Amino acid sequence: MRKLTFIAAAISAVLLAGCQATSNETAKQNTTVQVKQVEQSEVDKANALFEESFMRSVMRSPIYQTYMGIKQDYDKWDDDSEARRLEDLALAKKDLATLATIDRNKLDANTQVSYDLFKQSLEEQIEDFQWRFHNYPVNQMYGTHSMVASFLINQHQIQDVKEANAYISRLNGVPKVFEQLTADLETRAQKGIIAPKFVFPHVIESSQNIIKGAPFEAGDDSTLLADFKRKVNALEISDAEKAELINKANDALTTAVKPAYSKLIGYLKQLEKRADERDGAWKFPDGERYFNVALERTTTTKMTAKEIHEVGLAEVKRIHDEMRQIKDKVGFKGDLAAFMQFMKTDKQFYLPNTEAGKAQYLADATAMIDNMKSRLDELFIVKPKADLLVKQVEAFREKSAGKAFYEQPAPDGSRPGIYYANLYAMDAMPTYQMEALAYHEGIPGHHMQIAIAQELEGIPKFRKFGGYTAYIEGWGLYSELVPKEMGLYQDPYSDFGRLSMELWRACRLVVDTGIHAMRWTRQQGIDYYVNNTPNATSDAVKMVERHIVMPSQATAYKIGMLKILDLREKAKKDLGDKFDIREFHDVVLKNGALPLNVLERFVDEWVASKKA
Repeated sequence: MRKLTFIAAAISAVLLAGCQATSNETAKQNTTVQVKQVEQSEVDKANALFEESFMRSVMRSPIYQTYMGIKQDYDKWDDDSEARRLEDLALAKKDLATLATIDRNKLDANTQVSYDLFKQSLEEQIEDFQWRFHNYPVNQMYGTHSMVASFLINQHQIQDVKEANAYISRLNGVPKVFEQLTADLETRAQKGIIAPKFVFPHVIESSQNIIKGAPFEAGDDSTLLADFKRKVNALEISDAEKAELINKANDALTTAVKPAYSKLIGYLKQLEKRADERDGAWKFPDGERYFNVALERTTTTKMTAKEIHEVGLAEVKRIHDEMRQIKDKVGFKGDLAAFMQFMKTDKQFYLPNTEAGKAQYLADATAMIDNMKSRLDELFIVKPKADLLVKQVEAFREKSAGKAFYEQPAPDGSRPGIYYANLYAMDAMPTYQMEALAYHEGIPGHHMQIAIAQELEGIPKFRKFGGYTAYIEGWGLYSELVPKEMGLYQDPYSDFGRLSMELWRACRLVVDTGIHAMRWTRQQGIDYYVNNTPNATSDAVKMVERHIVMPSQATAYKIGMLKILDLREKAKKDLGDKFDIREFHDVVLKNGALPLNVLERFVDEWVASKKA
């Protein structure tokens, strides 16, 4: 908009030149410059607010600073007190008030998008303050109890003595962290918000594991001491300095960390006695309204729990029908349940759990990625500069890591994007799922979306580092389907693998809403997965327990995919021969992660521009 305004003003000045005096021309040019400066200043005001707000959030969080590579408060933990939360609320209200002073109409199109996203984010933050206790800050999926150790091990680098001392300070700061955590847990308990009983053995055991080993007891070094020693021993300092630092860490572990964890474990054991076996968010104060808000935030739609549940049931039925077609195509004698059992157990679908088998998996997955790279021009106009590698999850974390995941490239181009395949247990990585996994995590999935977003220019940091799960995971799931439309998944068993992964996400819609809105029990949820998917019972248990402690989260994948498909089909219908899949994908990806309602607006505008 700024560029167009300047051009229009310049043309006006030329037209006026022949019939006005020089002084009038100069006055008009000055006015034009002033108009442009006013519009420029509105853009500057907006971007300054975006930058200030984002960096203030970063600098108010020592943990966030560390993730961002900032080491100003490297020796501290976040303040998670109610007083700090009230301060954050006041700052959000102040930012919203400041935003209201900026004239949106005087912003260019890109800044208008940022304005709208920033406004929506602030409004939701303020509105959702009422739900700040409607969660479980300690559970089997994540929590402060496990974050302390994983953060120090994976995020806190030690490159010099100062950073080693900062690590020790953080160890000494654990008691305060857990005091705030315990206070928050008790506040929730008073409101009737206590995790179900099944959660407590998990979190108590994981907390106990952190204080096993030296210096807490005889035996091998504990997880934290081993991490600290490894990092300190890599420093180029004297052995005496290393010994002094390790002694200080030992003291912090025994006098701060051990008592803090012991006290937390004692509290959790008492809280466990007050817990029950009710699983859904419906048990929370005003739980029905809370869950509907959670669904709205997760899916970025206005869909109700009932609507999402019905979509899930319909999708499960459709996918089952497509699976039956594959069953018949390969000549399998038996019903779908028997075919699923065959796919789950037959040895032909699993590479050996050997180094050779793992190498074969990586080679085959890389070949699939390379083939897709060679065909990107069929699908995309803009492509990421960053390359993509396929790697095995490292040994130190493969036992607990997920099945497959993507790690984004370094913004400066120093590191490529990585598709990690977890080959710890080869019987959990059937070859018939290999294609769909590679497309989802790599190309055209997360690598295309995240790397392109990261390389976008002219957007504020809150958009580069933010995200909307329904968009991100919706794109990943959509990217499993697109290769089939290109003629890939030639092996019908691979196509079954694609469908089995989509089926798992469809079941999530049914079970998540079943538990939280329809009062299903944990066992009902497990039974639904076992009876409707080829996945193992252990997979079903883990997924249902994830649903219980993360209400609404797992609905994002399928709802996001379906929205992208709906927008695509609507555009195809409206544009006919003018529809170009490459242009459609460009519209979807060129603005970074978006709420689905905003994505729909962009697609509608693109369709209108093509029809004009």
